[in-house]
Amino acid sequence: MVMPRINMKKFREILRLKLDVKLSNREIARALHMSPGAVSKYTRPFIANGFEWHQLQDLDDQAIEKMLYPTKHLHSKRELVQPDFIKIHKELKIKNVTLQLLWEEYYEIHREKAYGRTQFCKMYQQWRKKQNVSMRQTHKAGDKLFIDYAGSTVPVIDKDSGDIRYAQIFIAVMGASNYIFAEATWSQTMADWIGSHVRAFSFFGGVPALLVPDNLRSAIRKACRYEPETNATYAEMAAYYGTAVLPARPAKPKDKAKVEVSVQIISRWILARLRHMKFFSLLELNQIIAQLLANANFKAFKKLPGSRLSQFEEIDLPALKSLPVTPYVYAEFKKAAMGIDYHIEISGHYYSAPYQLAKEAVNVRYTEKTVEIFHKNKRVASHSRSYKKGGHTTVTTHMPMKHQKHMKWTPGRLLNWAQSVGPKTLDLTKALIEKKSHPEQAYRACLGLLNLSKQFGLERLEAACSRALFFQSPNRHHVVNILKKGLDKQPLPEEHHEFQQSRHENIRGPQYFSSTNQEHFKC
Repeated sequence: MVMPRINMKKFREILRLKLDVKLSNREIARALHMSPGAVSKYTRPFIANGFEWHQLQDLDDQAIEKMLYPTKHLHSKRELVQPDFIKIHKELKIKNVTLQLLWEEYYEIHREKAYGRTQFCKMYQQWRKKQNVSMRQTHKAGDKLFIDYAGSTVPVIDKDSGDIRYAQIFIAVMGASNYIFAEATWSQTMADWIGSHVRAFSFFGGVPALLVPDNLRSAIRKACRYEPETNATYAEMAAYYGTAVLPARPAKPKDKAKVEVSVQIISRWILARLRHMKFFSLLELNQIIAQLLANANFKAFKKLPGSRLSQFEEIDLPALKSLPVTPYVYAEFKKAAMGIDYHIEISGHYYSAPYQLAKEAVNVRYTEKTVEIFHKNKRVASHSRSYKKGGHTTVTTHMPMKHQKHMKWTPGRLLNWAQSVGPKTLDLTKALIEKKSHPEQAYRACLGLLNLSKQFGLERLEAACSRALFFQSPNRHHVVNILKKGLDKQPLPEEHHEFQQSRHENIRGPQYFSSTNQEHFKC
């Protein structure tokens, strides 16, 4: 059987979730909207060979692709050993026992005649439905963090204008202990959404295995019961913290029951207590929320021993993954096509990549401080972020050799050359450079101007520049016309003499067209 081809970026995510995050095939399948059987087929060769994620993450796509081999199931159903589903069902109630573990134990005993993992799970699910067993949702330690926004908002008054702005309330709750984090943000946009996650992880002191958000736009680009698509920035943040996103299914309230209950708790214990209070800053609001939240988490359960805090410290906290050394930096993503000048544009500024990628499709990741360009999952350029509109950030090695030679010129070198020709040539060269928003954009015109000295000589070039400046036309094209027509050899007209012989009250002198009278020409 030939292994179906798969997008390598998606395949890398499968390997990361399997080998690093340690998710089950079914959880990976739900997170990446594919079948559990496909996940099993793609990961089986790597698991069988004992690979760890750190051994694979730095390999390029071609190296990983060579390691994909198809597997075959040679046994017929009549030869396979039927699992003891009654025993399996009982064992699943034991803490930390999973269907994956039970299949592995079954496979070790009946290796030659064992069902595959996918078929094993399907058979168990079918058996359980026939038994009419009512299963209550159980959440394992450190497994899931349920996330949503409260329906209510809190008004915040601007001290200066008196305008009212409404703050959103972000809520995250741990599945096993019901420990709650909440904070106020100005919006539900991607920047605030990611920022709240970073602060939530810091509050919990670790990272859960799975994030279960509702299908809001900041988290899920395309909401779907079977194939939800996670936003690129949200997916990158999850990968940075070593966790995965498992969106709640639309029209499935049980998927987010935990956070719905927490929204009620926040509404009753916190928001209701704020209804008579006035806030003049987001910081002030969050300070009060933190105090009330501590009380809610510390409050003793009515029917169970302890509180949310004690349950969290006992159950969830030891199972959480460690936080990275530095928090995630918010990044945005963009698909772009390299221009013919091997630059891409981000917020009005242009950044270079190797010239061989001109007109190629690339992916761009940009933060407040950096811009990174990727081609086929490989980073090909990295720049410091610039906010200069119309500016260019160009790495010399990205340029063709002929362009690199051109870059050896600087404004100072060009002006020194112009000065050696004469003061009028220097003035015209300065005018060419100052006319452009970026000096490099004038280099070609300056070089073209100064190279005229090789054809016409230094004296003629200086005279032509003087004439072009006199007629207020400081450009290379005008200088070339002057030289070709020999006008540089003619004396310049005397401004006062021209108008002295033809003075009349209806004749306007050159002073009429000066900058002080430009307002007469405005419409």
